[in-house]
Amino acid sequence: MAITAQMVKELREKTGAGMMDCKKALTETNGNMEQAIDFLREKGIASAAKKADRIAAEGTTFIMSKGNDAVILEVNAETDFVAKNENFQNLVKELAEHLLANKPSSVEEALEQKMGNGQTVGEYVNAAIAKIGEKITLRRFELKTKADNGAFGEYLHMGGRIAVLTVLEGTTDDAVAKDVAMHIAAINPKYISRDEVSEEETERERQVLTQQALNEGKPENIVAKMVEGRLRKFFEDICLLDQTFVKNPDQKVRQFVEANGAKVVEFVRFEVGEGLEKRQENFAEEVMSQIKK
Repeated sequence: MAITAQMVKELREKTGAGMMDCKKALTETNGNMEQAIDFLREKGIASAAKKADRIAAEGTTFIMSKGNDAVILEVNAETDFVAKNENFQNLVKELAEHLLANKPSSVEEALEQKMGNGQTVGEYVNAAIAKIGEKITLRRFELKTKADNGAFGEYLHMGGRIAVLTVLEGTTDDAVAKDVAMHIAAINPKYISRDEVSEEETERERQVLTQQALNEGKPENIVAKMVEGRLRKFFEDICLLDQTFVKNPDQKVRQFVEANGAKVVEFVRFEVGEGLEKRQENFAEEVMSQIKK
């Protein structure tokens, strides 16, 4: 029987197993979905399948750098308790090592790559799920490179609830880059500078501010000047270099960076679970469900 991409996709969704494992299972079972699931379970690949529909919105972020390469990643679990588990922490570090060494272009590609132990990353994560007992996902990562005259700023806040990786050039002082990362963790800018803000976004904000001023009953002849002042505040809210530096309120981030002969090239900020639905815990129901099993 011909194995289609849709069949492989369906089996992946049901079991959480890797693409190649699903294709092999379907081939071995002549396309029989239930037998393919059993095949994967027998191999220990689908032992985490029953957890596939759970929400994993807790977890941790992590940063690792070696030489001129760095990776920032987020790995999710279902509870904050498990996120502090030593086995989970080791898993995160080993995933970081793999990503840094193999540089996949996406999470999907990473999950199919072989690790040093012969397992794919996906199989390795599934084995951890079976051992730890919660759904675990490699949610996202970004790989960054710096120049020889540059520095990485690595900052983990609250043990990994927030991670920021900055890339600076013009300085090799990691402390300077880390100070910028700490600021980004606290203030959460969207852009490095106002040059990155699209004309559409600026114009949309200008229209909103103009209407606000008119609604306040301000005379039309001073509205334009008021709007430009409020636009400056808008840029300060979203642009890193325009912001007041958290470690020195008398200084802008731009001034701090330039005083150290540096330039911010890029930054990445991950916050655990941002954009994910949080699971509502009911421990009484959880205990009862375990008793009934």
